[in-house]
This record gives sequence, C-alpha cells and structure tokens, in this order.
Amino acid sequence: MYPLVVNPVRYPLLLLAIAGFVAGMSIRMAEPLLPKVAHDFDTGVAQASVLITAFALAYGVFQLVHGPLGDRVGKLRAVCGALALAALASAACASAQSLEALALYRFLTGMTAGAVIPLSFAFVGDNIPFAERQPVLGRFIAGNLAGAACGPLVGGVFSDSLGWRASFLVPAALFLVIALLLAPPALREPMPAPAGAGRGPLARYAGLLRSPSARIICLAVALEGMLFYGAFGYLGAFLRHEFELSYTRIGMVVAGFGLGGIVYSVLVGVLVRRLGPRRMVQASAWLLPGGFGALAVLPFWPAAVPAVLLLGGSFYLLHNTLQTRATEMAPAARGSAISAFAFCLFFGQAVGVAGAGLLVELAGYRAVFIIAGVGLAVLASWFARRLETL
Repeated sequence: MYPLVVNPVRYPLLLLAIAGFVAGMSIRMAEPLLPKVAHDFDTGVAQASVLITAFALAYGVFQLVHGPLGDRVGKLRAVCGALALAALASAACASAQSLEALALYRFLTGMTAGAVIPLSFAFVGDNIPFAERQPVLGRFIAGNLAGAACGPLVGGVFSDSLGWRASFLVPAALFLVIALLLAPPALREPMPAPAGAGRGPLARYAGLLRSPSARIICLAVALEGMLFYGAFGYLGAFLRHEFELSYTRIGMVVAGFGLGGIVYSVLVGVLVRRLGPRRMVQASAWLLPGGFGALAVLPFWPAAVPAVLLLGGSFYLLHNTLQTRATEMAPAARGSAISAFAFCLFFGQAVGVAGAGLLVELAGYRAVFIIAGVGLAVLASWFARRLETL
C-alpha cells in the first residue's frame, strides 16, 4: 500500500518542510529588531521584547486548537488556511503604528504559524508507515532548524538595509506562496473519518489522558523541555557574564545547536538502521550530560562551540524518538495528539526557564548546567526502559 501513497505525499511534504522553515524563521527574526522597534516607538528594549513573548505565547497555547481542527477538516486544509492567515498577520506587522498593534499582530502570527509543525507531523503519521517514520521526521525538522538559524540573519539584514517593517514582509510573502502551492493537494485531501473527527476536542484530550502510553510520552517531553531548555536558555547570558562575549559571537555559538540538529537530521536514517530508537535514547543519556558538563567546566569560550554542537545532535536523539512515538499516541485523532505533545513541550520549557532563573541567582549558571545534565541522563535512561512497552 505504501508505494501507492508515496507520490501524492512527497509534494505536500516538501511544501510542509518549506513552511516549517518559514515558521522557524518567523519565530526568531524579531530578536535583532528590538532596538530599532524600541527607538521608533520611543520605548525601551525590555518593553519591545513583547514582540517575542506575544508570538511565543500564542504559538504554544494554540497548539491545543490546531490539532482538533486538523482532525476535523484535514491536516493539509488546516495548514493551508493557517498559512494564508499567517501571511496576513505578518504583513500587518509591517503596517503597525504602535507597539501595542505590533504585539497584537505578532500574537496573531504566532497563533497561525504554530499550526505548521504539529499538523505536518500528524500528516506524516497518517501517511508514512511507523517503521519508516522516524527518519522522515528527523529529516523534516532540518527545515525548521534552518529557519530558526536564519531568522535573526533575515531580521538583521533587512532591518539594516530596508527598515524593520520590510523584515516582516519576507515571511508574509513566503507564507502566501506556500499556501497557494499547497491549496491543490489540500483540496484533494480526503476528509477525516468520523472516528477521528466526531468527538469534541475536550473528549479527545480526555482520551489521551486515559492512555498510559500517552501519559508517559507527554510527561517525558514536558520534563525534557523543562530540563533542556531551562538550562540552554541561559547559555547566552552565561557566555556574556563569564567571558564578556559580544552578542554576535554569542549568537554564533548558540546557532551551533541548530547546526548539530541539522547534522542529526542528515544522519538519522543511518542511526535508526544501525542503533534503533532504544539505543539512540540510551546514547543521549550519556551525550546530553556530557554536553552540559562541558559547559559547566568551560575554561574558555571557544570550547563552548563543540559542546553546543554536541547538545544539538544529542538532544534530537531523544526528542526525535519522542516525536515519532507521539505520532502513534492516538491514530484516530493524530492532530490532537501531536498538539498535546507540542503543548507539553512548551509548558515544560516555560516552567524550566522560570525555575532555572531562580537557580541561577542561588547557585550560578554552572550549577544549572550540571543539574540539567544529570536530570536529562535520568530521564533518557528511564524513557529508554519504557520505550519497548509504548
């Protein structure tokens, strides 16, 4: 059966991967714009950072909406509509006449662009056999990672050359083009079967909570987000505090995480064939604490580069395995399941960043890295033992 569906699946998957690149770019492009936005609206950079928080808040919370919508109308249709709305919201950012309006339009952009990744993963789950799914998902995330790495560059270059408003027109145009190209296969997509669409969102999420496998996977990804991103979110502040690096060098070091993830996406097929998911997770139980341990004893800043590359690759040994298992949590309501998974990741990240901030004040950055490394080792070892039962 699989050879019969591979051709109509390949084209939408390519478009979804490109959409993931643009969504990733849109997430990160506001960071270099903050000083200019603050100047134009006569406010401080701290106040202008609402552009980032508004996007992230909407991106995370509305995960719980996108999944049920995709289950009801079809994944491609939901993504296509979300991309068209994201194009409008991103273009509106360029016309904002106040910081409040700009924050609102960024919120709307995050709300709509956030549909791309979870529904793309659900589409893969619907159309790719489970045995072949992890390499496909591993390669798919390369687009999102590349977009996140390019976002600050796009924002900075266009802001310097044409002004910050022009920066928002880039993702707006790309979102619109992808929506138009995706429309034909979206219209041909079969409507979801009643078993997946007939229940309300709350019933579907309640069903997930009753599944032992879903509870394990969602708990694991929440803890992963809390431990990893809680510590990694302070890497830039650590490098600035300890080594007085320029923000350009800090950005280059932090970008190594995305590069490590891209290396993983290139090698994922080989890793799955030779190691298998369980040994990949077991490897992350050693490599993740190794990366954070290296940061904790960092003698000089260039040594952070290989440590961050290691963290980027080893994180996805664990996370990509979690993603793959999440696509099977609820096959009849796969969009809702992936959205719940994504929400747990964002929730864990928010809790982790807040908690790590308190630990930084009490014990310092290096202690936070050690705690994160030990916690991730325990988490990965525990999940590897449970993997065969999921």
